[in-house]
Amino acid sequence: MNGTVLISGASIAGPALAYWLGRYGFRPTVVERAPALREGGQAVDFRGATHRTVLERMGLLPELRRIQTGGSPIRFVDEHGRTLLHLPAEFAGGELEVLRGDLARVLHEHSLPRTEYLFGDSVSRLTETSTGVRADFHSGLTRDFDLVIGADGLHSHVRRLVFGPEEDYVSHLGHYAATWQLPNDLGVANGSVGYNTPGRLAAVGAGPGNPDRAQAFFVFAAPRLRYDRHDPDQQKRLITDAFSDLGWQVPHLLATLRQAPELYFDSISRADVATWSRGRVCLVGDAACGATLGGMGTGTAMVAAYVLAGELARAQGDHRAAFTRYENRLRGYAQGCQSGGGRTGRFLAPRTAAGIRFRNALLSRPLFLNGMLRLGERVSSTVDLPDYPAPAPPPQGKRSEVRHPHRPHR
Repeated sequence: MNGTVLISGASIAGPALAYWLGRYGFRPTVVERAPALREGGQAVDFRGATHRTVLERMGLLPELRRIQTGGSPIRFVDEHGRTLLHLPAEFAGGELEVLRGDLARVLHEHSLPRTEYLFGDSVSRLTETSTGVRADFHSGLTRDFDLVIGADGLHSHVRRLVFGPEEDYVSHLGHYAATWQLPNDLGVANGSVGYNTPGRLAAVGAGPGNPDRAQAFFVFAAPRLRYDRHDPDQQKRLITDAFSDLGWQVPHLLATLRQAPELYFDSISRADVATWSRGRVCLVGDAACGATLGGMGTGTAMVAAYVLAGELARAQGDHRAAFTRYENRLRGYAQGCQSGGGRTGRFLAPRTAAGIRFRNALLSRPLFLNGMLRLGERVSSTVDLPDYPAPAPPPQGKRSEVRHPHRPHR
């Protein structure tokens, strides 16, 4: 049995995988660059029978239903605030929608009894040996593990260390996205309202849980930009430059951006890795086959974590066989879900005025809208989930958490 498993990334795929590995008798360690769990973030959704089955088998469905957002309707308006298109809550929210930070917290809590967490640290080097993988950490720590799993997202550090540079695997899809929190000074009710000009979307939304806070969401078309992913001030300048000439509520939203303590900014991209494993190292979630937005990445990550852990348990120590079966079972499914990410930027911020009008007209037709909703459910449910060896019940108590005071560079 490959007992010790290092997992890089404590967002969604990492804690979900740690949960299942712990239940099967493995000893997972999750390392996370951030000093603590990341709070807030955009809402994420689950849809279809496959997503629902994984949540049921984890025992999370009742808890997630208690904290669900209920979905967020979306209105697209003109510069004067007149509605051009209204989309119902289930269009973006699926069957079950929760805030990403809430989901991460729940997964962390459920995995913690059998998982060691190392916050504020990251892997600097991975060296495969005859019996495992030696991991050197930025904190100076060195430890040996039987297996290493990269669950660290589209910009995976593990993938870069073991498989090669990011540009070999990540393709830019022509748009950038940004989101940040702000006071709900505009009085936005439950849902989101967005304003388009060709190649740009400026939107703001609020949920019922905290009506005093709102979330800005900007998307703009651009070729690949050169910027420091760890420099929020530079990213804020890029966003401001892209939207500084717009009306509607954009000047107010940009003013809040300057004071925003946290900013998410990234290209809309996709990751394609020819083989998801190399030796004793394997990728899961967006690191293997993900898209920034619109690729059902959260649900796919949960499904992938379930299958990878189950195959490792079934293989009883043969990680090569487990990695192969995991990839053979999931690759087609993940690629089908991922394909939606290629349309996200074009849908949110069409590049022409005619494209904006066409989108609004098409989605105003109930028949077409309902067809899109049914398609999403079908795509998310195109894989059969095996019944793996019965896991042990969760123990009482907690494993350790370590939080390093520094925040090392990846």
